Amino acid sequence: MNNDNNIFPIFDRMLARADKERLLGQRGVMLWFTGLSGSGKSTVAVALERELHRRGRLCRLLDGDNIRTGINAGLGFSADDRRENIRRIAEVGKLFVDTGIITLAAFVSPTEELRTLARDIIGAADFKEIFVATPLEECERRDVKGLYARARRGEVKNFTGISAPFEAPQNPALVLDTTDTPVEESVGKVLALLEEAGVLTATTQY
Repeated sequence: MNNDNNIFPIFDRMLARADKERLLGQRGVMLWFTGLSGSGKSTVAVALERELHRRGRLCRLLDGDNIRTGINAGLGFSADDRRENIRRIAEVGKLFVDTGIITLAAFVSPTEELRTLARDIIGAADFKEIFVATPLEECERRDVKGLYARARRGEVKNFTGISAPFEAPQNPALVLDTTDTPVEESVGKVLALLEEAGVLTATTQY
């Protein structure tokens, strides 16, 4: 192909996604956990990662701790920075998904606009939105990082659920409420979603 029409010729020579998925015996997918701080997003995602690893499945967990201290260390919490945070997460996630990796992303991502941005980058067919719908009262009771108390005192501006809104997803693939649900039960529901989608089927035909 003429390089005038294809300025990224390496893409024509790289192995295809199907080659990677055939090697792994699984489909790449993005499980996007959204919900308030303290809702249980990361807790469920960590437990799910361990269970998938136990089953011999390759996965990658992305959350605020490993993203904000690395690739997005220079971003703050303004509207523009929050959008760029999600954009970068989605772009990195797409690379994992295209390699056949089951990718777990646990981020508040409080607006439909931000989640749509992530879905558009990753691709709707590979994007499974999981709404961890634990009520604000329970999230605040847990106050795992002391953030709600600081927000109530006005020390944290634009804190989702207190001084900034959270827009509940309209059509999530799965809804979880971790108030009284054991982690293992929540993990089981996500595994059922993956099985229904054919992600864990080693005999997937290409």
